[in-house]
Amino acid sequence: MNQASHAGVQALVIRSIEGTPTTGDFLIKPLLRGDHMALLEVHLHRGVASATHVHAHESLIYVVKGRLRTTVAGTVTLLGPGEAGRHPAQVAHSVEAVEETVFVEIKSPAPDIGSVLAAGAP
Repeated sequence: MNQASHAGVQALVIRSIEGTPTTGDFLIKPLLRGDHMALLEVHLHRGVASATHVHAHESLIYVVKGRLRTTVAGTVTLLGPGEAGRHPAQVAHSVEAVEETVFVEIKSPAPDIGSVLAAGAP
């Protein structure tokens, strides 16, 4: 697929990342997958967070709305609308929504989303 429509992609309710439970539900829309990257849209309610985790791919995030606290290798950064951050491969990191947040994430190389993220029943 070479294009996707936001309205045509159903959000997955994610309750664990890399086998570790999240605090609250991550609502993730897997918009596009290429040969070497995946594009996701992530919605978080205030207080939703991932546990510190590590994975084989790197991630770039761009905050569209809200505020996101991201911790990478112990360094905490607060990102707001129009700001971007990076989670390097094999480096411990986490995210937490300080307020209602929407961000776009690019993962490379494109992971098998099912093996990285675990969906729960809606």
